Amino acid sequence: MENSLTECAKGEHFHTATPLLESWALSQVAGTTVFLKCENVQPAGSFKIRGIGHFCQQVVKEGCRHLVCSSGDHQGGVLCTGGGGGRAGWSGSRCPGISLLLKVQLHQGHGQMATSIASTGGNAGIAAAYAARKLGVPATIVLPEGTSQHVVRRLQGEGAEVQLAGKVWDEASLKAQELARRDGWVNVPPFDHPLIWEGHASLVQELKAALGTPPGALVLAVGGGGLLAGVSAGLIEVGWQRVPIIAAETQGAHCFNAAIKAGKLVTLPNITSVAKSLGAKTVAVRALECTKELEIFSEVVDDSQAVSAVQKFLDDERMLVEPACGAALAVIYSGLLGRLQAEGRLSPSLASVVVIVCGGNSINSQGLQALKAQLG
Repeated sequence: MENSLTECAKGEHFHTATPLLESWALSQVAGTTVFLKCENVQPAGSFKIRGIGHFCQQVVKEGCRHLVCSSGDHQGGVLCTGGGGGRAGWSGSRCPGISLLLKVQLHQGHGQMATSIASTGGNAGIAAAYAARKLGVPATIVLPEGTSQHVVRRLQGEGAEVQLAGKVWDEASLKAQELARRDGWVNVPPFDHPLIWEGHASLVQELKAALGTPPGALVLAVGGGGLLAGVSAGLIEVGWQRVPIIAAETQGAHCFNAAIKAGKLVTLPNITSVAKSLGAKTVAVRALECTKELEIFSEVVDDSQAVSAVQKFLDDERMLVEPACGAALAVIYSGLLGRLQAEGRLSPSLASVVVIVCGGNSINSQGLQALKAQLG
């Protein structure tokens, strides 16, 4: 473990610089060059490892011993205490939806260890488990009963302990909170924290290194808003703040679009979309703030468009991604990009378009066929 922490202290990242591939098939559909930023080939299977990995590294290096974040729609915050247990600081933060708790085992005084757990699903949980393994520490992920065995096996493959609690995410989160009351448990938010966004911003730095000049537009999917917040920060950091962002969601998981229309945060009553990886009921405050700083177009596609995009992408690029990623791909495949151009909201002659292929953990061939049958 000490070797793992030494590597962490050197600033080595848990994520990799992912390929930026030109897609002939999507370029034909879009009428301009389309590049794919392939976050689905990250070692943890999605972009989430950028932010969650960065968060975990910083927590370990800074010596925090307790990090607790409320789940659901409650107001929460981050509590950091030193080895003596005194309160070192409190940072208010809204963490809607699900809570993610990473079981980090840290050396404290007298041989004691600090630990934590996780209540999450899919990409965030896998990123947490992966980061924990790289740190040389155990991870426990709390999931609702009925979670697919595909996800459970993947988490166990990363060395995580998996606990099932309740029938919905909120009930799993309650179990996680109960466990988090134990001394030394560390809470890592899945999307709503500045360190998470800072980690995700590294994606834009890679884009600038690869492209040199800014693209005409950037397409991404929005769930809790962590990727959007991170990409927005990255665009500003590299001087690309004039690049428009097309933020895609599926109907039934459209908390960002609902917030934009209302001009304030909106909590969805339920997540009814099949794109469960987009399943935050309330978007992060920071995501809504980004709309005042950059040009962001919020677009909503239906489940059938997202799943159809997944199938077309599999046929065109030989990569299987999840419906959440299909929401972003549907911007191209369903003609939404062309509509924005026809309406004069985007330039009719875009130099290029970058689509962030965010991940593919929560899908397999059997699951894709089941979704197609379900949606007709």
